[in-house]
Amino acid sequence: MISFFLNSAKNIIAVQSLSVIDTADISKLKWLFGEANQVESSSIEGYFVGPRKEMITPWSTNAVEITQNMGIIGIIRIEEFFAGDKDSTYDPMLQQIYNGLGQELFTINKTPDPIIEIEDIAAYNEKEGLALSSEEIDYLNDLSKKLDRKLTDSEVFGFSQVNSEHCRHKIFNGTFIIDGEEKESTLFQLIKKTANTNLNKLVSAYKDNVAFNDGPEIEQFAPASGDKPDYFETKQIKSVISLKAETHNFPTTVEPFNGAATGTGGEIRDRLGGGKGSLPIAGTAVYMTSYPRTKEGREWEQTMPERDWLYQTPEEILIKASNGASDFGNKFGQPLICGSVLTLEHFENGKKFAYDKVIMLAGGVGFANKRDAIKNEPEPGEKVVLLGGDNYRIGMGGGAVSSVDTGQYSSGIELNAVQRANPEMQKRVSNVIRTLSEGDKNPIVSIHDHGAGGHLNCLSELVEYTGGKIDVSQLPVGDPTLSSKEIVGNESQERMGMLVPSETIETIQKIADRERSPMYVVGETTNDMKFVFEQADGKRPIDLSLEDFFGKAPKTIMTDSTVDEYYANPDYKLVSVRKHLTNVLQLESVACKDWLTNKVDRSVTGKVARQQCQGEIQLPLSDLGAVALDYRGRSGIATSIGHAPQVAMVDSEAGSVIAIAEALTNIVFAPLEEGLKSVSLSANWMWPCRNPGEDARLYNAVEACSAFACDLGINIPTGKDSLSMTQKYGDDKVYAPGTVIISAAAEVKNIRKIVSPVLAYIKGTYLYYIDFSFDTFKLGGSALAQTMSKLGEEVPTVRDPEYFKNAFGCVQELLDRGLILAGHDISDGGMVTAMLEMCFANPQGGLEARLDKLHNADIVKVLFSENPGVLIQVKHHHLVEKILDDYGIGYAIVARPTETRKLTIQKDEFYEEFDIDELRDIWYESSYLLDRKQSGEECAKSRFENYKNQPVQYKINPSFSGRLSNLEITPNREGSSGIKAAIIREKGTNGEREMAYTLYLAGFDVKDVHMTDLASGRETLEDINLIVFCGGFSNSDVLGSAKGWAGSFMFNDKAKNALEKFYKRTDTLSLGVCNGCQLMMELGLVFPNRSVKPRMDHNISHKFESTFLSVEIPQNNSVMFGSLSGSKLGVWVAHGEGRFILPEEESAYNIVGKYIYDTYPGNPNGSDYNTAAVCSEDGRHLAIMPHPERAIFPWQCAYYPFENRRDDVTPWMEAFINARKWIENTLA
Repeated sequence: MISFFLNSAKNIIAVQSLSVIDTADISKLKWLFGEANQVESSSIEGYFVGPRKEMITPWSTNAVEITQNMGIIGIIRIEEFFAGDKDSTYDPMLQQIYNGLGQELFTINKTPDPIIEIEDIAAYNEKEGLALSSEEIDYLNDLSKKLDRKLTDSEVFGFSQVNSEHCRHKIFNGTFIIDGEEKESTLFQLIKKTANTNLNKLVSAYKDNVAFNDGPEIEQFAPASGDKPDYFETKQIKSVISLKAETHNFPTTVEPFNGAATGTGGEIRDRLGGGKGSLPIAGTAVYMTSYPRTKEGREWEQTMPERDWLYQTPEEILIKASNGASDFGNKFGQPLICGSVLTLEHFENGKKFAYDKVIMLAGGVGFANKRDAIKNEPEPGEKVVLLGGDNYRIGMGGGAVSSVDTGQYSSGIELNAVQRANPEMQKRVSNVIRTLSEGDKNPIVSIHDHGAGGHLNCLSELVEYTGGKIDVSQLPVGDPTLSSKEIVGNESQERMGMLVPSETIETIQKIADRERSPMYVVGETTNDMKFVFEQADGKRPIDLSLEDFFGKAPKTIMTDSTVDEYYANPDYKLVSVRKHLTNVLQLESVACKDWLTNKVDRSVTGKVARQQCQGEIQLPLSDLGAVALDYRGRSGIATSIGHAPQVAMVDSEAGSVIAIAEALTNIVFAPLEEGLKSVSLSANWMWPCRNPGEDARLYNAVEACSAFACDLGINIPTGKDSLSMTQKYGDDKVYAPGTVIISAAAEVKNIRKIVSPVLAYIKGTYLYYIDFSFDTFKLGGSALAQTMSKLGEEVPTVRDPEYFKNAFGCVQELLDRGLILAGHDISDGGMVTAMLEMCFANPQGGLEARLDKLHNADIVKVLFSENPGVLIQVKHHHLVEKILDDYGIGYAIVARPTETRKLTIQKDEFYEEFDIDELRDIWYESSYLLDRKQSGEECAKSRFENYKNQPVQYKINPSFSGRLSNLEITPNREGSSGIKAAIIREKGTNGEREMAYTLYLAGFDVKDVHMTDLASGRETLEDINLIVFCGGFSNSDVLGSAKGWAGSFMFNDKAKNALEKFYKRTDTLSLGVCNGCQLMMELGLVFPNRSVKPRMDHNISHKFESTFLSVEIPQNNSVMFGSLSGSKLGVWVAHGEGRFILPEEESAYNIVGKYIYDTYPGNPNGSDYNTAAVCSEDGRHLAIMPHPERAIFPWQCAYYPFENRRDDVTPWMEAFINARKWIENTLA
């Protein structure tokens, strides 16, 4: 039956249950739904917008699990419906309009389809949109004859998925015949050549979910065991570094939020599935769309008329896709530390080029124990285990549909690719893998993610060396109407398949139960090389030999001829330099990316050493991202991105070279363990193949990419291809520009020495230009040309790879010697943009540029050409010049810092002054125009007006030395201290490790406690003196932040009893951070027994806020913050519901932390009284929304005062030491 509740927002919550809900449970539900009222009717009239009935939302899954944790039995689905009218706007990909809500609301009049034997494979292929070629259809017909039976729908469907272009990369493994000449190498062989030529530190490449490079020895910090509450300990392990980048272009085009979210999730699962289990640390993202047209009058946006967009407008895609990718990382707990945006449309030579079929790349870096880098060989009798969520009718045919032009199939088929993201489920699965990989003996034999092709791809690859039998009845089903074909082939996300020895099942089950991760034993390996899915009734939807299942279809032949295209040059001399600069700064690729960085977590894990935002004003200017591999904060991984599609349109070979060069001139500002040799690349190819001339261009591009990498001495061990980048509008075609996105990753020897692009205003310093291209200045393929709707005849390239290597090595030596104060690459927007960006993040100061030493008379080419190169700020310029000369590198002094807030440019007869702040607002405006659609007009306007007026400030008490020795703490702890703390986490918590390490460093013995430990009675907290409720997204913040977590305490006797006893003691302290702060406020642990309850609410922007800002600590008597009174400190903020609603006078609350600005975004959530932290009257129980545990080391801080950067720790560390000392004194 279905019960209806009317909540305070006047929306209807529909609850589907197996039977009538009893009175006690109705009371619990009313509390859960925010004191909602039950509607005393079996139906409700009126129009409502709600989720498509056939798709159970992740919101529902989380809501149902909350009710289960509250002891409510029998609820199957909960959804929210919004009142509207028959013309209400809604997202047809995810929602529908309902005329009345009744008892049939969730009823789908469908029974599972039986196994179907396929009479006509060609007709079935056409009907289902399986993208099978005629050769593959012939192969399947022959197979049917060989087996003397008709193939089932599951077998044909399964073959289409695992053998799709998307999954098998047939073009990259195919034979190319260009201009009548058969090419000697396949594209894949060209890529593999880089590793064969330059093995360097490669451990694993091409045959796994990720690539691994040999890494340093690092300190593992983890609980001693994972199947019960246990204490954290450290041990040394040998590491390998992982690199991967994925694209999720088609699903993002169709439904951007979930498409990009599951793209991010899939890429994270790739890094989880490396070897015998590996761990992700940080992510990257790239978005490429057609023009969003956010402002009238931009001439370059009129190059092509707007199309009748198939699914979403480019502006909607940019907002929703980045929302989806950000949301997944935020909730999973992966920081996004590096990225890129490109918008482009071009019409010339009778062809339309634009990213109507969008590019959404999700990449990232991580690590594994070197012990686990290579999968074991499976043996018969091992168990096939599935971790994760249920099967839904999601992505049916996604692998195949992604392999054809968008618009080719009916929308019904393409809608089958709409995805469903549940990051919190993936976090639970990840925690199980983390526990297994951190153990002394990892039981995993082999592991594989669920992505394209679902169970078909994952499980077949797990058993491909032995054969395997899968029990369909053991596969979890979230939709009872699914047929066997849909069960085995759907692409529901957040699942991992593993092979493990049968004797380890019990232990793994205990870990999974503790983490609330669903786990299913679904089959086992055999010794017959067959792949079988068997139903409970003995029928087999799939019963094939693996050899037949994977197929032996003929090799793909790509025949093409070179098409010479010529592109007109921009007539740039008709426009002033000032006008050119104003236009270039507005392009989304050049302009400020704050609209992206302000909503994505860039601090979670506590291992982020470099993210996008830099300087006192915190603007997204970084060339690279970097993470530490452990909390010692030395060894780490740097990552960067490069692409040059406009260059590739003119010259596909140069496009590949410039893409690699851009990634490398970005990553060069991190001190790499072995210089350039440390770098490995991922190459992700997006191309409109099978169009005249494009296959030839692709081959040339891959060949050039391979050759340049080989010449540089580096390798490309991973990548992806998406080669159907064409969008159809009837007979009209729009080609996505052929694009390769390069992701670079490398081991960093000291993350504290990474150079920032922010100018240091130090007298006697100079800005040097170092050219990496050994080429003349060229405007082809530049941002300037784009603003004039041109590409140009000539594009830059790297003329001498050996010179490039030397330039890279030279900058690395300058870094190692500490001679570079600031550095920035030259790419989008050219040298003048790089100079401006080096000034933007400072409140004051400017540059005086004199360019006479650059031997080119054309000032526009000098300023706007995008030849690979760097600008570096140096002090000891004589020594720097000697080193540059020793390397044989060309250079020129081009500018010096000045006190005046101007950029002055002089060359020959040219002289002009530019107001830096005025240009910065022009650069920022494009971000504001997009931010309006996500933060709302009011908040976006406030951000635009206030960003430059709210710099990060510090006021550090003079008594604080910053030295570990003076604070009497050490990371080299031996034995236990006897002072016990516990971090308490719920499913969805993602900030527990950095908190645990902070407590450990402060001198606590730190226990890992899950809510399941409290609910089961395994943990009582009786010997614990400090508990910390950690940050994250418990239950994905469904039904309100921490509401579900609070329910687990309130309606579970053992957990409730343990908590009440802890708070009744007088020798205890507690701390809640972020989600933990929300929990403490919800449970009334800080301000008990108030007549009007203080509470937490959504940020005023109604979106996730991520920023590094300042808080001040007023005079206070709290145990933790008392000694920090009078301080102003930088700290990370990362939350969606951080607004303190404090209904009484300010004096009624013990406010111990305040944002230093009273307007948004300096006050990031609109909290009353600028409140950031509150404390109980006795000073023992503290709740804080920002994350001090992510800012205890200077290298974690996005900005830290120059004079304090050599400190071991920040003043935040003192708060945790205060807690330990108070307990020591109390127990004495």
